[in-house]
Amino acid sequence: MAAGSSLILDILGCGSATPSRRHLPACQVIEHNRELLMIDCGEGAQRSMMQQGLAFTRLRHIFISHLHGDHCLGLPGLLSTLSLHQMGGTLTVHTFADGAEMFTRIVDFFCRERSFNLEFDIIDPNARQTVLQTKSLTVEAFPLKHRVPTVGYLFREAPKPRHIIADAVKFFQVPVSQMKAIKEGADFVTPDGRTIANERLTRDADPSASYAYCSDTLYDPSLADVVRGVDLLYHEATYADDAIGKARDRFHSTASQAALIAREAGVGKLLLGHYSKAYPDENRHLAEARAIFPETYLAYEGLRLPV
Repeated sequence: MAAGSSLILDILGCGSATPSRRHLPACQVIEHNRELLMIDCGEGAQRSMMQQGLAFTRLRHIFISHLHGDHCLGLPGLLSTLSLHQMGGTLTVHTFADGAEMFTRIVDFFCRERSFNLEFDIIDPNARQTVLQTKSLTVEAFPLKHRVPTVGYLFREAPKPRHIIADAVKFFQVPVSQMKAIKEGADFVTPDGRTIANERLTRDADPSASYAYCSDTLYDPSLADVVRGVDLLYHEATYADDAIGKARDRFHSTASQAALIAREAGVGKLLLGHYSKAYPDENRHLAEARAIFPETYLAYEGLRLPV
């Protein structure tokens, strides 16, 4: 994964519906430009944030994939703790209309006097859509195939500016007023009409990072088109191949099916998670996935990696 990336992924929980001694329910945090963006909020999320040194005051967005308890029951407690910590500003929860209605009732009951402004962004679970757009980051939601309405999330950094070559701009006497355009790729025209190509004034920009989160989902080959080319793909791998029938019946995926998506999509790396408690470890998941897509890794609580 790219060194110096401005997207960093923290794994707070990567178990499935029933917690185990080894894993907590689903929860991740993306660090971007000093802000925290949480993906799903299983039970124990607030404690995991403290254990991993993630400041509550930096949390600004929470993206809920679906309304199964292991993906959202940590939200009421987290919101209450944020208020107890006197967090200010606005926190936006991205969820479905049913989720916004349910969480509003719960939070209004347990945390009437909030120290922050709580907003809900309503997602259509049946359509691909942009749910967050800033100057430096775009977040899209896309439908997944599960027993209840479910979405995945795609995080893409905006293209970054090119690097100015200080000696070159000094030599050609490029005025400060032109620097923004030069960083964005413009050529420079001198006062006497000469065109200085941008390549003589700048170096290539740093690469922009991309991350896709595929929560609970039936194996769906069409997902490869949605996540094509991302640097890092997280795909649920509840089961190994010994339980492929159970995966199909319960609208989940196996590790090898996740690897098929990664290979077809041409992603940089694959991260497995959402493990069933039926397995004593994930060695079989990893071996079966790497047989198809070698750049496969296991998520675990406390993992922190650049995208």
